[in-house]
Amino acid sequence: MAGEYNVTYITLDGHVELQRYRYLYFVIMFTAYVLIICSNSTIVCIIVLHRNLHEPMYMFIAALLINSVLFSSAIYPKLLIDFLSEKQIISHSACLFQWFIYYSFNGSEFFLLAAMAYDRYVSICKPLQYPNIMRKTTVKMLLILAWLLPACQVSVPMIVSANKKLCHFNLKGIICNSTVQKLYCVTSRLVFLYGIVVLVVSVLSLVLFILFTYIRIVIVCYRSSQEVRRKAAQTCLPHLLVLINFTCLVSFDVSITRLETDFPKTVRLIMSLQILLFHPLCNPIIYGLKMKEINKQLKRLFCKRV
Repeated sequence: MAGEYNVTYITLDGHVELQRYRYLYFVIMFTAYVLIICSNSTIVCIIVLHRNLHEPMYMFIAALLINSVLFSSAIYPKLLIDFLSEKQIISHSACLFQWFIYYSFNGSEFFLLAAMAYDRYVSICKPLQYPNIMRKTTVKMLLILAWLLPACQVSVPMIVSANKKLCHFNLKGIICNSTVQKLYCVTSRLVFLYGIVVLVVSVLSLVLFILFTYIRIVIVCYRSSQEVRRKAAQTCLPHLLVLINFTCLVSFDVSITRLETDFPKTVRLIMSLQILLFHPLCNPIIYGLKMKEINKQLKRLFCKRV
């Protein structure tokens, strides 16, 4: 529908019984948002403040947690406003921006997980070469690429779609993702194919690379001492848990948007909330409990205050 000043608005039609449960939705999501900000920021501060944690592995963990904070801060405020609003609408330009943020930060997550896997591979399989390979400049370059490359990839379909004409104005979702493509009068086959290529080249190739590195690590650990196996399990297990968790959640998104699976409205809402809620909350819990040095600093921090 067209509003004042020729601004085109899209209705977010993915909410379930919002009139009845709006305050419950708001309290749950607001609490989750506060927990996401506090838990992720706490571990990031611990890594920044303690010099013994200024190692590549912990730098990548900090970057991953910062990525979750930025992602949540870009999505949650609009979501919370919608829960309390009579109409759940968003302008076309804001919808495209949200789409860009959604896939850009999700893409960065895979790149960061791949960088972490490479770091563990070099540390365990090539320990003598580790200081020369994982230098500060290498870490900085990997971090820059992890945020820059997905942003460039996602910006292409967003720019192409910016001036396209809308024929439908109801989006089946609570946030804007690639389902916005279904609202246009003419669906661009080129944009669809581009999305498939990016999915295969960027996401699947990174997942295969991560699996390859961890398989190599398992082979090396199997031939090594029990102490090496124990240390490898301590550092690699959290990364694998995060990877499995995130890959499962992304597969939900792909099944909804790319495969055009006709899920019931409630199931679609639950899947969307899992991506927004579950993963940003799980990361600090996994790294806080499973990473020995981070866990030690967390215990010191909270034991002092008790």
